[in-house]
Amino acid sequence: MGIAAFGTLLQRGNGAAPTEVFTTIAEVTSIGGPSLSQEVVDVTTHSSPGAFRQKVGGLLDAGEITLDINFGPTEPTHKEAVGGLLKDYTDRSVNNYKLIFPDTTYWIVPCLVTNFTPDSPVEGKLGASVTLTVSGQPTLA
Repeated sequence: MGIAAFGTLLQRGNGAAPTEVFTTIAEVTSIGGPSLSQEVVDVTTHSSPGAFRQKVGGLLDAGEITLDINFGPTEPTHKEAVGGLLKDYTDRSVNNYKLIFPDTTYWIVPCLVTNFTPDSPVEGKLGASVTLTVSGQPTLA
């Protein structure tokens, strides 16, 4: 069963307790990730059956979320002066982000903004590529 990706949202949490409020990041054109992976730990010994390597799962890593946006320098969810992506970058703060899929399932992922690259082509739109590096365990709902 396929689901169209149109309508997927990325929201930023405000950190409030007990109920965190999430605001949609404006003008997102593409979202990738998080890129879930697992370390593999070799536990082979001299007595491993058949001289085959034996492996177990190690640490889990949720990697990164990447997004492309139509960059609005005065857009509150983008700019530095308020709780936007550039503010999170300069503050070096970990914030919860909510990735909401079109079928309304969602993941809450603690992230650092680790890259913000504006793009200003002569014949094109003002855009930016953003990387959120996951710091901790995501909640996969």
